[in-house]
Amino acid sequence: MLQPKIGRIDGSHYLPTSSDTSLWGLLPNRGHLPVLHVASGETVTIDTLSHEGILEDQGRDPVAYLAGFGVGADRVLTDAREFAASGIPHDYDNDGPHVVTGPISVAGAEPGDVLRVDVLSLLIRAPYGFVSSRHGYGALPGEFPETPADTGPRPDGTREYNSVCVFTEVVEEAGRLHGVIPFGKGRSARFPLAPFLGLMGVASDTDAPVHSVPPGPFGGNLDINELQVGSSLYLPVQVPGAGFYAGDPHYAQGDGEVALTALEAPLRATLRLSVIPAAQARALLGALDEPFAETATHWLPVGLHTDLNEAMRRAVRAAVGFLERTQGMERPKALAYLSAAADFEVSQVVDQVKGVHCMIRKADFGL
Repeated sequence: MLQPKIGRIDGSHYLPTSSDTSLWGLLPNRGHLPVLHVASGETVTIDTLSHEGILEDQGRDPVAYLAGFGVGADRVLTDAREFAASGIPHDYDNDGPHVVTGPISVAGAEPGDVLRVDVLSLLIRAPYGFVSSRHGYGALPGEFPETPADTGPRPDGTREYNSVCVFTEVVEEAGRLHGVIPFGKGRSARFPLAPFLGLMGVASDTDAPVHSVPPGPFGGNLDINELQVGSSLYLPVQVPGAGFYAGDPHYAQGDGEVALTALEAPLRATLRLSVIPAAQARALLGALDEPFAETATHWLPVGLHTDLNEAMRRAVRAAVGFLERTQGMERPKALAYLSAAADFEVSQVVDQVKGVHCMIRKADFGL
C-alpha cells in the first residue's frame, strides 16, 4: 500500500487528492482556482485516486465494499476512505465518475501556448483494482452487463444498480507485475500491467460545467494507453496558467476499453509540466487543434469525435498535417506513408467522444 505522503515522492511538489484539491465528475474550467502553483519545467507528484470502490453503485464506502473481496481495512487507502466520506457532492446519474486532481497553475502559460506533460514515474498504490461494466455504457450497451438493468429506488431509498465490477488482484511474476482475473474452475487470465493516467488535461475556457467523461481539445479523458512512463502529452493551453489536472489512473487497458473501464486502480504519478510558447510550439508540432503525444519511439497524432469514423478521419488529417509541417513531407506522400507504415489505433469507444491515435515510427524518419 502506498498511503498519502508515505514512501517515494519523486517530484519537487507533492499534491494529495482530497475534497479540497479535486473535483468529482467534472473538469476544471476558467473559474476554478488553482490548488497548486508551479514554475514551468518543475515536477509534481500527484497521488491520484480511482473512482472504483467509492462510487454510489458500490456503496460509497470503500472499506465495506472491499471487505466483500477479502480486503482488510488496513489495505484500503486512507485518502479513498476520506474522500468517500467527505460529503463532496456527486450525482451518479449525471456527473462523470472520475476523481480529478487539480487544477495546477503553471507560470507563464497563456492561451495559444502548449503545455508539455512528461510522465516521469508511475507507482501503483494498491495491489488490486477493478474492471467494471455498467448499464447503458461500454461498447455493447444493452448487451452487457448481462444482469437486469437498474430498477430505480427501492422502498428503503437505496437503488439496485446491478453493475458488474470484476475485482482484479495484482501479483508479481518473473519480476513483473500482472493483473489476475480468475475464471472457470481454478483457471485465470494473467496480463502484464502497463500503468498510465487515463485523464490529463488543461482547464477549458468556459464558465459552464465540464463533464469529466468526454475528451476534447483540452485533453481530459483521452484513455490513450501509450501515455506510460517516458511519454509526453502536448495540450493546447486554453486559459492563463493552463490549469492542469490529472486522474482516472489505470494499471492496464486494451485499445478500445470495451467493457467501459480499464483496470482502474490508484497511481502515484510524477509529471514535469513545461510551457512551450506558441511560436516554438508551431515549429515543433505544427498547428495543434487536438492533443498530441509522443513516446521514445513514436509520434501520436490524435483524432476525437462522437462518430468513430470521423475520429478516424481527424486522426488521418492530423497525421498528414504533422508530417507535412514538421518533416516537410508532401501531403500525397505523407498519406501514402501512413497507409503503408503507420498504425491507427482506437484509443477508446466508451467516453461519448471516441478517440483514435496514430502510431508514427520516429525511426522511419532517421530519428
